Amino acid sequence: MRPLVPAVLVLLSGVLAAVTQQAYLKASNTEEQDDFGRAVSVSGDTVVVGAPFEASSATGVGGDPSDNGAGGAGAAYVFVRGGATWGQQAYLKASNTDEGDEFGWSVALSGDTLVVGAPMEDSGAVGVDGDQADDGALNSGAAYVFVRTGATWTQQAYLKASNAAASDNFGFAVAVSGDTVVVGALTEDSSASGVNGDENNDDELGSGAAYVFVRSGTTWSQQAYLKASNPGANDLFGVSVAIAGDTVVVGASVEDSSATGVDGDQGDDSAVNSGAAYVFRRTGTSWAQEAYLKASNTEALDGFGIAVAISGDTIVVGAHVESSSATGVDGDQADNGASAAGAAYVFERSGTIWSQQAYLKASNTDAVDRFGVAVSISGDEIAVGALGEASAATGVDGVQGDDSATQAGAAYSFVRSGASWVQRAYLKASNTDPLDQFGSAVSVSAGTVVVGAHWENGGATGVDGNPADESATDAGAAYVFDLGPDPWLDLGGGSPGLAGVPLATGSGSLVGGTTASVSLTDAPPGAAMVAWISFAPTPFAALGGTVHAFPFSSQLFLFADAGGAFSGATTWPTGVPSGTEVFFQFIVQDLSVPDGLTLSNGLKATTP
Repeated sequence: MRPLVPAVLVLLSGVLAAVTQQAYLKASNTEEQDDFGRAVSVSGDTVVVGAPFEASSATGVGGDPSDNGAGGAGAAYVFVRGGATWGQQAYLKASNTDEGDEFGWSVALSGDTLVVGAPMEDSGAVGVDGDQADDGALNSGAAYVFVRTGATWTQQAYLKASNAAASDNFGFAVAVSGDTVVVGALTEDSSASGVNGDENNDDELGSGAAYVFVRSGTTWSQQAYLKASNPGANDLFGVSVAIAGDTVVVGASVEDSSATGVDGDQGDDSAVNSGAAYVFRRTGTSWAQEAYLKASNTEALDGFGIAVAISGDTIVVGAHVESSSATGVDGDQADNGASAAGAAYVFERSGTIWSQQAYLKASNTDAVDRFGVAVSISGDEIAVGALGEASAATGVDGVQGDDSATQAGAAYSFVRSGASWVQRAYLKASNTDPLDQFGSAVSVSAGTVVVGAHWENGGATGVDGNPADESATDAGAAYVFDLGPDPWLDLGGGSPGLAGVPLATGSGSLVGGTTASVSLTDAPPGAAMVAWISFAPTPFAALGGTVHAFPFSSQLFLFADAGGAFSGATTWPTGVPSGTEVFFQFIVQDLSVPDGLTLSNGLKATTP
């Protein structure tokens, strides 16, 4: 039967969502080589941007940004959204600002708590709120905790490692979740392994460490000292850190094991700089390693672990030097035809068991794009940065094949439907230029994606200034994108069959000319089925469930694959009025039930 909708479902190749750029952020004191956008973090309606080479000698909150007496001291900037409008709320500096400290190299935000890393800070203090003026440990590093009351920010704590030592670079990576902060020190030298080992020896140079701090009231204390279960010289454990609740992830991007997957052989160091990630879990106040993660296609020099992110029971790990020429989701991992193209890997936890859920690649994979150099996750949304991508496209979902803007950079948004991931959007700066490295940092929170471009050259200041002003080389910028609401509603009403109720899911916005998808799982292997589509339903009980897509405006005859699943996409037609409700449902052949047929749940989507 010919469908009414003028499109044919095809194999799923991606989802282009209704994504828009909402803001172009610049420092209030934009200057050359400040690297604004080197780090970004978003939580709700607040964005923080780090500028580690900003040169003001101001200290604390709201100081004089025009004094350039401390080159490379660094700063962080807080922006807040009211409606769809962004404005700068605060200008933050260290309480002990000093030249070359690189405050703002890393930032992390959770509600009203912000952590800023300064990996080149020189104090020899240890623990919390020690002597900030003692510069006896060159590049030992520090982290600073700020809290917001109303619209006012104040510094709450000055964090140092319990074994602070020169060149440890404590603060290279930071993460926060509620009352817990994690700080990475990628060049810490102890040979300890696991949790709370001997931190006072320097027998494994550059092995790296991570430190967990907790807050009680307004007081912070160190709770744990984390090391890899297989520490090795120059593994750089702590190059990246992430936390969600009681789970911490630490990346070690130049770890050397040739293991693949989860909890493989850590002792085989035959894949130099392949990289790893380590999962730790807290029970009460005690931490223990829960998993050792490797790529499913581990190879030397891939840099797996350069970036990590976690949300609930899902982890994303970037491998920015992985070389497969695959595109999209779950492509051919064994093809090494695109050197340093990069990849990202999604892991999912069930109970205490982790397994890989997806292998993500760019939709326009190319050599040296470094896809995966930055990753972020919030619920079912992932953002991945590719700072070396070379397209001259601008905005959202532009032409990906024009490689005339070397290292302009890009970012990619992915969304999960059921257990399947699809690309939602291809993001570029509104003022794309070569060498801007858009995608050097990414952060996603509840439908908002922020992307840093730390070498952008704009001379504008504040929010939504002139993007064509190229008067400040490497000043840097950040871009805010609104992913828009997910228009899909699960109406229920299915009936059980051989593998339970067949589950229908949808994703993508019903914008004319863009792509929407519908997937089905839990059907019998190879089952015949019909997809029903209706614009004016009359629900009624049938087959032990409820038929939502009736009367039928369209019917498509399909078959499940050998796993009992189907995924398809369609280019939504133009001209469908805004606010039109569209209903989808599957009727599935299932010989295990008396009538030989069963129903999926119903889906409703609304055109924007």
